[in-house]
Formats: sequence, C-alpha cells, structure tokens
Amino acid sequence: MTQAPDARTAELAAALAATRRRIDAAAESADRDPGEVTLLVVTKFFPADDVLRLLDLGEREFGESREPEAGRKMAAVRAASDVEFAADMIGSVQRKKAGGIARWARRVHSVDSLALIEAFDGASSRAQDSGDRTGPLGMMLQVSLDGDPDRGGLPVSGLAQAADRVLASPDALRLDGLMLIAPLGMDPGEAMSRLAEIRSHFLDRYPDARELSAGMSGDLESAIAHGSTCVRVGTAIMGARPILSL
Repeated sequence: MTQAPDARTAELAAALAATRRRIDAAAESADRDPGEVTLLVVTKFFPADDVLRLLDLGEREFGESREPEAGRKMAAVRAASDVEFAADMIGSVQRKKAGGIARWARRVHSVDSLALIEAFDGASSRAQDSGDRTGPLGMMLQVSLDGDPDRGGLPVSGLAQAADRVLASPDALRLDGLMLIAPLGMDPGEAMSRLAEIRSHFLDRYPDARELSAGMSGDLESAIAHGSTCVRVGTAIMGARPILSL
C-alpha cells in the first residue's frame, strides 16, 4: 500500500498545483507555450526538509537569498538526495559572500554593479579550480526602473557596460539575461511593459541573453504576459515565513 504523504508535503503539492495552473493560464492568455516559463520555487527561510519534499514532488529549480545559510542548506539537500537540481541566488548580494555563492549557485539573479561582477569573476574561477563548480556562473543583470537603492538594480544606462564586463570573462561568467523586482507603488503592468521594452533593446545587442526573471507570487500573470521566462514564487507555494528558519 502506498503511504499517504505527510501534511506538509500535501500542502506543498496543492500549492504547487495551483501555481502551475496560474502559470499555464497566464501563458495561454499571452499566446505563449507554458513550457517557456520556468517556475523557480523560492525556498529562502525554509528548511532543507522542505526542499527535499519539493524534489519528491518533481521540482528541480529553487531560489535562495541568504548566504551562508543557503550554501549549508544546499549541501544538506545534496547529502540527503541524489536527485539533480539547480539553485539560484535571487537576493541582494554582498561582495564578500561571492565566494560562497559561487560554490552552489547556478546563476545570480541580482547582479547590480560592476564591483559585484568583478567579485563573481574571481569567485567563479576559484570555485572551478577547487572542483566546486564545473562551468561559468550565470549572471542576470537586475534592472532598476526607479533608482531605489533599497530595491537594488542597475539603471538602464548601465546595462551595456555591465553586460560587456560579464562577456569579457567567458570562462568564469555567462550572461544569461535580465531580472526585475517591480518597484513599490508602481502598477505591475506598467513595470513589466517598461521592462519588456528595455529587454527588446537589450536583446538587439545581446541576443543570447534571453532569460528574463520577472514576476513573483503577486504579479506573475503580468510578467508572463510581457515575456518573463522565469517566475520566482515563494509565498504562494511555501506559505508564510516561518518564525524559526534555517
């Protein structure tokens, strides 16, 4: 007899199914293939056990935002499971933590300065030399639409310089695309529309940087309608942040 899932697994399964339905409906409304949109489950603040449950449910891509906690969590998950998965850094990054992130992250979504690119250039090279990674670290340039330093991001005028710096280190870094955290108080549709225009011009110059990380629990429909290839969903799947976290 098949054992029934524990309550937490059942909760995650139901939330995942609901989120997948939202993604499928949004893609179909935009005349897009739902397969073009990756769901990145944001597991920050939640324990390794939840990531293991999500692996059992078929999820393979996760987002984290705190280092070194994320590095320890990913190591614990890999020690407990032989299932291949990818974990991305999606939160604000301190340069001094680039070394730790380069050991576990597939890509970094929140790249917002030349200094940070320099730090990841060296960190990725060292991680490859030590055997902690086998290829370049993906870079997603975070776009700022309002210049809010608390939200991070590069001004549109600075995207080309940052992109060129990434491309100057092809062995260590890979230019994957753009990322947005919608400004507070701005209509999501307006934010995503502006981002789509910025991305169109960016792709004219960098046609291989096709990833667009935009959309979260509250605005994923608008993001998908405007071309997002990756939605970062935490609360709608994981629930409220736990009082105690890893």
